[in-house]
Amino acid sequence: MECQSSSFSSLKWVALTSSSSSSSFNHSFLPLKPRTPVFSLCSNAAIVGTFSLKPKKFHPLILQRVKTRASIDEKDQNPSTPVVVQEQVEDQNNPEVEKSVKVLKNAAKTRKVAADEVCSALSVIEKAKVDPSGFLDTLGGSNSPGRTWMLIFTAEKQLKSGRYFPLTGIQRFDAAGKRIENGVYLGPIGSLTFEGRFTWKSRILAFVFERIRVNIGPLNPFEISLGDKSDSEPSTKDPFFIWFYIDDEIAVARGKSGGTAFWCRCRRVTP
Repeated sequence: MECQSSSFSSLKWVALTSSSSSSSFNHSFLPLKPRTPVFSLCSNAAIVGTFSLKPKKFHPLILQRVKTRASIDEKDQNPSTPVVVQEQVEDQNNPEVEKSVKVLKNAAKTRKVAADEVCSALSVIEKAKVDPSGFLDTLGGSNSPGRTWMLIFTAEKQLKSGRYFPLTGIQRFDAAGKRIENGVYLGPIGSLTFEGRFTWKSRILAFVFERIRVNIGPLNPFEISLGDKSDSEPSTKDPFFIWFYIDDEIAVARGKSGGTAFWCRCRRVTP
């Protein structure tokens, strides 16, 4: 596994973040064996926050009030700019969408589909405007603690390029409790998770993280509070995802600053 400077920039991604019964891809049995890390601690899909692929310095001990959420180069965003989501939807049984979904499921299973082919499939799905009415129930289930999804691939703004996520990044969405958990799991080394709450409107899931949980080897886990934000509901001024496709096996979304990614359903991970 490559975990040089580009892998550190990928960490920004994870936090500080049924219709396919005909598919042969069985998400429930996706292996969760973490790739061997070559750096010290860095959990559950918490590293799924910013879709930035540019190398940036990262220091695990500098837990500044990270805008650890799902944005990509948020500095380019104007908080006052309203987010408009086109609500004109098309039939989900679109042949081009079905073909693109199969490409993504194959990519999740094999990690051998070329990056440009994955980006092309993501583009088709984004433009299709699939009906989002059932997205939240599929994403987060009907009961707590919700459902977990493994981050497979991240693409830059406008889908010009992308890459498979090099670590075991998992996100948990709890539709009943409106809770989100992002993290990266590094096997025996430990894990880092970010937990918080979210709101859902149409196809937009806005969220804020409230605490960080750190697990290091056999030591007892400890938590770090990110401050009391319970007085306000997450909105598009906070990090958010715009979801373009969700079924029982894969999910596709774009982050606040334009990066796109896709996940596949997986079993729950415990440190």
